[in-house]
Amino acid sequence: MPEKSIPKEAAYQIINDELMLDGTPRLNLASFVTTWMEPECDNLIMASINKNYVDMDEYPVTTELQNRCVNMIAHLFNAPVGEDESAVGVGTVGSSEAIMLAGLAFKRKWQQKRKLEGKPYDKPNIVTGANVQVCWEKFARYFEVELKEVKLSEGCYVMDPVKAVEMVDENTICVAAILGSTLNGEFEDVKLLDKLLTEKNKETVKSINVSGHKYGLVYPGVGWVVWRSKDDLPDDLVFHINYLGSDQPTFTLNFSKGSSQIIAILSAYPTGFCLFRTVTSSVSFHFRALNFTRMTMCNQIVNNASQIILCCCPANKGYKNVMENCMENAIVLKEGLEKTGRFDIISKDIGVPLVACSLKTAANTLCLKYQRA
Repeated sequence: MPEKSIPKEAAYQIINDELMLDGTPRLNLASFVTTWMEPECDNLIMASINKNYVDMDEYPVTTELQNRCVNMIAHLFNAPVGEDESAVGVGTVGSSEAIMLAGLAFKRKWQQKRKLEGKPYDKPNIVTGANVQVCWEKFARYFEVELKEVKLSEGCYVMDPVKAVEMVDENTICVAAILGSTLNGEFEDVKLLDKLLTEKNKETVKSINVSGHKYGLVYPGVGWVVWRSKDDLPDDLVFHINYLGSDQPTFTLNFSKGSSQIIAILSAYPTGFCLFRTVTSSVSFHFRALNFTRMTMCNQIVNNASQIILCCCPANKGYKNVMENCMENAIVLKEGLEKTGRFDIISKDIGVPLVACSLKTAANTLCLKYQRA
């Protein structure tokens, strides 16, 4: 830290000049996040950027907005929740935190069951495809859970449900299914996975994670996890604090966090307006199956208080317009790449709106030749 200060204008200029060496977010097609929002959304984010979401007594409306988002998402996925009943879920800083929380709930439920049965409870495992995002590997390593990965094969970049179910044993706490493979955006066959698990007398669809900063249309920093019912979230994982005022339940990995992203979510969907957004976003739905009612297809949605706000405005029609536009953009890009004759398309028609491709052999050789030169 420097001994002497400098004028704020100089500090700003130095940092601003350094940041010029960063890439341009709107041209970033690789990091799976939203890079543009309407000016009205930006205004809401800036107006709430200094709100600490955890202080529910001080910011009750922001808390209500998050709860509203949780309920919307739960109903979207057909959770067995009554109209006047509150869904069980929480906003997170992204899908990684959401997966950690859902995984902890699975592990604790499994341990409790094993203890009651008088069986060992020290070797839990999860089953995933080798295409999962690194957060699954982090969960397994951080919380001492064995990771069983279904290997991929040439031309198949998603988990094989049959092989996944073959790996399930008495120590399996969950099977993770993804809508939007990390490698090519393809949807995994959740319907078949659900059918096979049901035939094996295994419970399905206990929790679903959905990203807020991918096709949730909000800047990086928000994700969601919802549980089928209160019974699926062990009470001893929920903490109750009162040093900010009234009793406040909390189930998160971090404590303080901004409110802007949550607020942003409620306002991101209303207009149905969409530019050529980043088409490489991937949505990760997790744990067991897609829809709480065992259906195959799911939409995805978008924690920070500002991100919560953006979730309420678009309504189904506006959000549908945005997603259809994204799909059309992906088709145009795919067709353009195919016309060059230099690319093999590895993404599928049934998946999130992105294009994944590889260079054909001749083009790849030429590319390597220029690299060496």
